Amino acid sequence: MTTQTTQQTTSSKGSAVAESTNPGEQLDYHALNALLNLYDGNGHIQFAKDREAANQFFLQHVNQNTVYFHDLEEKLNYLVENKYYEPELLESYDFEFIKGLFQRAYKFKFRFPTFLGAYKYYTSYTLKTFDGRRYLERFEDRVTMTALFLANGNEELAESLVDEVMSGRFQPATPTFLNAGKAQRGELVSCFLLRIEDNMESIGRAINSALQLSKRGGGVALLLSNLREAGAPIKHIENQSSGVIPVMKLLEDSFSYANQLGARQGAGAVYLNAHHPDIMSFLDTKRENADEKIRIKTLSLGVVIPDITFDLAKRNDDMYLFSPYDVERIYGKPFGDISVTELYDEMVEDPRIRKTKINARHFFQTLAELQFESGYPYIMFEDTVNAANPIDGRINMSNLCSEILQVNTPSTYHEDLSYETIGEDISCNLGSMNIAMAMDSPDFGRTVETAIRGLTSVAEFTSIDSVPSIREGNNASHAIGLGQMNLHGYLGREHIHYGSEEGVDFTNAYFAAVLYQALRASNRLAKERGEKFVGFEKSKYADGSYFDGFDPADFAPKTDKVKALFDASTATVPSAEDWAKLKVEVMQHGLYNRNLQAVPPTGSISYINNSTSSIHPIASKIEIRKEGKIGRVYYPAPHMDNDNLEYFQDSYEIGFEKIIDTYAVATRYVDQGLSLTLFFKDTATTRDINRAQIYAWRKGIKTLYYIRLRQVALEGTEIEGCVSCML
Repeated sequence: MTTQTTQQTTSSKGSAVAESTNPGEQLDYHALNALLNLYDGNGHIQFAKDREAANQFFLQHVNQNTVYFHDLEEKLNYLVENKYYEPELLESYDFEFIKGLFQRAYKFKFRFPTFLGAYKYYTSYTLKTFDGRRYLERFEDRVTMTALFLANGNEELAESLVDEVMSGRFQPATPTFLNAGKAQRGELVSCFLLRIEDNMESIGRAINSALQLSKRGGGVALLLSNLREAGAPIKHIENQSSGVIPVMKLLEDSFSYANQLGARQGAGAVYLNAHHPDIMSFLDTKRENADEKIRIKTLSLGVVIPDITFDLAKRNDDMYLFSPYDVERIYGKPFGDISVTELYDEMVEDPRIRKTKINARHFFQTLAELQFESGYPYIMFEDTVNAANPIDGRINMSNLCSEILQVNTPSTYHEDLSYETIGEDISCNLGSMNIAMAMDSPDFGRTVETAIRGLTSVAEFTSIDSVPSIREGNNASHAIGLGQMNLHGYLGREHIHYGSEEGVDFTNAYFAAVLYQALRASNRLAKERGEKFVGFEKSKYADGSYFDGFDPADFAPKTDKVKALFDASTATVPSAEDWAKLKVEVMQHGLYNRNLQAVPPTGSISYINNSTSSIHPIASKIEIRKEGKIGRVYYPAPHMDNDNLEYFQDSYEIGFEKIIDTYAVATRYVDQGLSLTLFFKDTATTRDINRAQIYAWRKGIKTLYYIRLRQVALEGTEIEGCVSCML
């Protein structure tokens, strides 16, 4: 069996062009892709030119730079002997099964529908020779090796993973898809969350952990809320603490230093509670005119906002900021582990707790100003998050993309800096489903269960020994984050406007269907393995209260069009009987995964999967990206054609209310968070951003990611007939 194929080229009319066509007689792939951004003589977008560019990319570049083998056995032997693949992985399967699995993948006759998808795959994912010049894998090979790796000897799961990934219904996250099965590999996850306690041992350990995780390619978020404020006492000596800013500078330098052999800067984020006394100086670090001594350039900022902050702003009252040092001394808990809303009045009246005050509306005005300037900070609505949290414990931070919301616990240390107690920190084990392809699935339940099992393998294969708290948390929770993407692509394909009544109705029903199947899959894993996640007995799953929080009548679609879509799909929403039965099964046998869903922003995987990113609307009909040495690349919105353009309004035209409405219905069914970016026209003011923050909070949104303002083209720079310029 040969493991290489050549992608057939197509002309602009969609007819086949013989593979013997001399590439020199064709426009090159870059020029063909650029035609996508220009209308043809009939005023139509030239989608076929981009498909032709994808095929020419294979003829002109990929095929000429691929290492070929006589058969699969020769290829695998070569890749193992030369330390490209792990020998143990292939030894855990019979060769005839492996051969059949490769054949199974190639039978899909996969073709990249866009140039950017093909370009992204070959520049960022596929296995290359050690000098980086030649390709050793096609897409089918990477999928098969990922399936073999995640299945860990389970042939049935390996076949299911090949089916789901090759069909585009499920896509592992970048670090998993990039590294699985490779001998010279990085970690399978690229996102971690660490808490810091109010002592030098914890601060030092956090900096070391940031270095260790960053050198492995991981982005790291850290909680600063527990650290005492600037001017707080140390060993009862007043005005000794330097506060959170110096720790932020140390972390920023650490991420810059651990730059993966110069390949890219480390990525970090820090979260601080809005009622921490250093909150205003924390925000000032992102001002464009900030003093260089405090300015934070590369570290991302996140603010944790409790409900009381909004209440105080509504009344135009001052908001008190409380010393974490005193709070921990009085309540016996770190500041990040208490509810500021519940204890606010009590802490205000307590003379033992030092406090300062600022105007609540001024605080929100400052937030909006900074988001207007830089897009930061991210926002986590603390009480909304914890009200929806089914797990015992408190959530006090999120991650670099604001979709991970899990309980953490503190670590304690001996005097020699060894662990006295290893707490639980967080690893992000992610992958996403393509909503359009999932709705077309011949077995929706199997699609979701395969994704859950694949991601569970990611969690089980991840052991970061250099950061024991990450290892401890991962082993105890088996937590995963099944995401979703291509919502706008699917709605447009089905002639539904994003944010319309039908669009919101579909989103509600779809996420209800996913929730049901995800819980069933985790419950099956618990039964099979006789194991529940640590802490299950104290969760809302164990006493059934989680299930009582839903009315099954709310799951079903309400509009005729959405009813018809579900009638034609194997995706079904659970009935009251289904829901009641699942409640009994979970209460009796438990769940294997402490957390199941999180919707990330999805970047590169959206392009190779031909999906609109995450569940937000498109930023433009034809996206323009700068890709390495090649320069500008154009990417058409997936499932868009010249007949359904009206259903592909961009995010700026749709407006923040409809985006928030869509996320709000999905949020109810996602146990963690959803990465929500808000888009504003160039006419927006800070008042508009404040309005969006309040609207999101009232609608039950858990987190806000970036704020994006549409950039205005300079006068005279628009090109007549340019698709992206005419939006």
